[in-house]
Amino acid sequence: MTATATVNHSVSQNPATGEVFAHHPFATPAEIDLALTRSAAAAALWRQVPVEERAAFLVRLAASLRDRKEALAAMMTQEMGKPIIQARAEVEKCAFLCEWYAENGPKFLAPQLVAVDKGQARQEFRPLGPILAVMPWNFPAWQVLRGAAGMLLAGNTYVLKHAPNVMGGAYLLRDAIVAAGAPEGLFEVVHATPEGVSVMIEDPRIVAVALTGSTRAGAAIARQAGAVLKKSILELGGADAFIVLSDADLDAAVRSAVAGRFQNTGQVCLAAKRIIVEQPIAEAFEALFVEAVKVLKVGDPLREDTYIGPMARYDLRDELHRQVELSVSEGARLVMGGHRLEGTGNFYAPTILADVQPGMVAFDQELFGPVASLIVARDAAHAIELANDSEFGLAGSIWTADLDQANRMATQIETGGVFINGDVASDPRLTVGGVKKSGFGRELSSFGLHEVCNIQTVWIDRR
Repeated sequence: MTATATVNHSVSQNPATGEVFAHHPFATPAEIDLALTRSAAAAALWRQVPVEERAAFLVRLAASLRDRKEALAAMMTQEMGKPIIQARAEVEKCAFLCEWYAENGPKFLAPQLVAVDKGQARQEFRPLGPILAVMPWNFPAWQVLRGAAGMLLAGNTYVLKHAPNVMGGAYLLRDAIVAAGAPEGLFEVVHATPEGVSVMIEDPRIVAVALTGSTRAGAAIARQAGAVLKKSILELGGADAFIVLSDADLDAAVRSAVAGRFQNTGQVCLAAKRIIVEQPIAEAFEALFVEAVKVLKVGDPLREDTYIGPMARYDLRDELHRQVELSVSEGARLVMGGHRLEGTGNFYAPTILADVQPGMVAFDQELFGPVASLIVARDAAHAIELANDSEFGLAGSIWTADLDQANRMATQIETGGVFINGDVASDPRLTVGGVKKSGFGRELSSFGLHEVCNIQTVWIDRR
């Protein structure tokens, strides 16, 4: 049983109980056309609104999100199983994002003067127009606002195609944005099929497309956008390395590794996926890690003390179990877990695989669920080699008391982000994006804001 599309609608299914509680019809061609018409009309007007007024809208949006925090969080928990405490934190993070861009974004969009011979020049940051965003289910609010806040501040309009299993949350987000004073067409929700997405990408009213999702989905979007010469911004899969050297604060590293792997039931792109521990402390790290995972509360995501809830979709649980079984057959050591939990709901036991090596599924592929892979490195150089031995390059962590060594290692790690003695995270103040098969383009910070602008050169010759 899965929360995927049927012929003419998708379903919202509670993964904690298996209950299907809502059906969402897919958009017809006429509805798609109307949404794009509204978005294009809004773009023509919104680009003329002063950036200070756009920033004020984001401040109102932050308040609107907080007003609806309980409803948004409850819908996330019901639709995709996010533990309620984590769901509330996600809404709060979205509100902070809006406020941060409202305060800092206008200065990033201010013209930049450039001295040129016998003249004056400046770089202007102009809107692009209507942008299509194809978003995933694992952070139903954050993934949307992470891109939308900057896009709207820059003067663009936003067309959301959300994941089929979280459409209730998509409509609640739209309500919050309308309540903040958004003009008609500024934020459109289109519940499109894959064919509908293709139609929108090819439509001349859409000027760019952003996707967060799998490598396969990213490749498909990039092909379609490239065929019609449209910009795409892709944040795709990851197999982030979490490197722990022998001089690290072991307790702090273990706490971070547990949170980084099992937050959101392990369904996170930027996360501690491959935990690479230097050999002298590998045994001690494993023992502490196992004890820390054992005490994590698994169960009803509506309970305040639950840390690991159900996986969002039944088909993804089956795929995760297949990956675990293959890894064990390839020589990985099953330390704990490795099985579906009995009873109602889509639960998978917190799982630890040790002795993982290159060539095993648990090393080479992304495991999107509550499964940790422990890998032993001979030394720091070997740890870097293992970290880079991946088709992905989203982010990574280094834990060591030697900050000079950590900074040297960071220059050698092939990822979009490196976190030293800290959790991998997305934060509006820092750029997010990957290299290799983790995608291209950037979100957040000034770089993400400029990513969705026409950076226009204006040159005045005074001769």
